[in-house]
Amino acid sequence: MADITDIKSIIYTEKSLKLQEVGVLVVQTSPKVTKHQLKEVFKEYFGFTPLKINALNQEGKRKRFKGVKGQKASFKKFYVKLPEGAKIESLAV
Repeated sequence: MADITDIKSIIYTEKSLKLQEVGVLVVQTSPKVTKHQLKEVFKEYFGFTPLKINALNQEGKRKRFKGVKGQKASFKKFYVKLPEGAKIESLAV
């Protein structure tokens, strides 16, 4: 069972801010979270059920850190369609 701590952050980029205007929230989570678990988190903690959830797995980029080969952490990104009139006050920009 997922809980609110599985949501790592809300992604604020130019694209995600345009999506927020039409009621879509972009959320970064750990790779183990599923759509159904995220839906339960929104129901329990925010008091509404999302209309639609799309998931995207982001693989960590392979990079060099001071000459040593390494890889950034992988994460899962969710696009959450909020119902009409639903707002999360603590996340407002």
